[in-house]
Amino acid sequence: MPISRRQFLKSSVAVSIGFAGLHRHLAWGNPALENSFGPLVRDPEGILDLPEGFSYRILSRAGDAMDDGLRVPGATDGMAAFPGPEGRVVLVRNHELRSGSREAGAFGDDNEALGKLPKEDLYDWGHGERPGLGGTTTVVYNAQTGAVEREFLSLAGTAVNCAGGPTPWHSWVSCEETSQRIDEPIEKDHGYNFEVPATTKIRRAAPVPLKAMGRFRHEAIAVDPRSGIVYQTEDTGSSLLYSDFGSSLLYSDTDYSLIYRFIPDAPGKLTAGRLQALAVIDHPSLDTRNWEKVLVRPSEPLAVRWVDIENVESPDNDLRFQGSDGKGCARFGRGEGMWYGREAIYFACTNGGRKKKGQIFRYQPSPDEGKVPGMLELFVEPNDGDLVDNADNLTVSPFGDLIVCEDNDRARGNNLVGITPAGQIYRFGHNRMNESEFSGATFSPDGEVLFVNIQYPGTTLAIYGPWAQRRS
Repeated sequence: MPISRRQFLKSSVAVSIGFAGLHRHLAWGNPALENSFGPLVRDPEGILDLPEGFSYRILSRAGDAMDDGLRVPGATDGMAAFPGPEGRVVLVRNHELRSGSREAGAFGDDNEALGKLPKEDLYDWGHGERPGLGGTTTVVYNAQTGAVEREFLSLAGTAVNCAGGPTPWHSWVSCEETSQRIDEPIEKDHGYNFEVPATTKIRRAAPVPLKAMGRFRHEAIAVDPRSGIVYQTEDTGSSLLYSDFGSSLLYSDTDYSLIYRFIPDAPGKLTAGRLQALAVIDHPSLDTRNWEKVLVRPSEPLAVRWVDIENVESPDNDLRFQGSDGKGCARFGRGEGMWYGREAIYFACTNGGRKKKGQIFRYQPSPDEGKVPGMLELFVEPNDGDLVDNADNLTVSPFGDLIVCEDNDRARGNNLVGITPAGQIYRFGHNRMNESEFSGATFSPDGEVLFVNIQYPGTTLAIYGPWAQRRS
């Protein structure tokens, strides 16, 4: 017999009560609990503070020579790790560089190596004057030796590739966080997703924009392996100002984004399908940001419906207005990192919350959303920068905790933060090198190594240690 909406809500509330008391008080910003890995130890090398027993290795730096004759671009961002042959790990890594960036990309300071690639390998060649400098690089890591065996450019000619996400069929979806239009010498519209195979062979992905997934300021995606549905965040706001060296924030009521999902026509094929946006049942255009008034509380289950979005290539970059103003979709504060784990989709909203310090939501898809709604809840809202200061990229660890990358502009620097399934918050790592954000946190397939980037100038690290302390 089909479950009624009331029955489903009642059962969801019952499940939530089991852990609501554990993390509701933390979600509003009380002091963090003791770090289950132990306190951080200051790194004598001045790179990365970690708990005792943990260590790191630098795998790659911006400007390093790669095996395809190009060099490692800077602004390392989202990343995922895939199993490769014979114990290799394939890391696919984004670079958040825009066309004409003052930072050097893979082609050198003056794009002198651009001629090494055929034009068709680049999405936007920029008439040879202003090519897209974002894209992805691939790192082949030997899990037995800890050494990098190969590194190469794997997607070329795109721009502002911020985050993305892995697919169950072993590819990386790289997201452009820009809605730049054709404008001399820019040859192509931007604001799309691109799919990159996870391979150890030196080659570049065909730069095919996944237009059916929508054109907007993409941030990250997560695939539910049970359904093949692709969930997407949007990092946008009309007062979000970008430069080559970061972003400055001016807040207004229009600084919101939507949460989308893409239902492919064929499983695993992202070139055709239906784009929808999240709405909360009985709460049209719900403002989840909690800026002026607390409308969403931790652990409160919210039943969700999904609304079809039209004109998905959005020449005016107005999908969020179409969804919120015209269709009652929920408003979120700068959707950023997103990851699938523990049979749920977790995503960060970087400037959500009463103090604009960020929020993390959890969405639990229903096995049959045509009859029973999926459920959304606010997982944590710290409202205290000493707990979590502007959550950005995140991942779900093999032992169940979230590992969250901070992106704040405070002089105290940025941290890697752990959040347990009960919502308990602890600090796992501190960027001792500079004030740059962390990005791209992802675990190796065997769960033994945490890979992460320090975005500027662009450094990729591998972190080793006694992860079993959290598995027990």
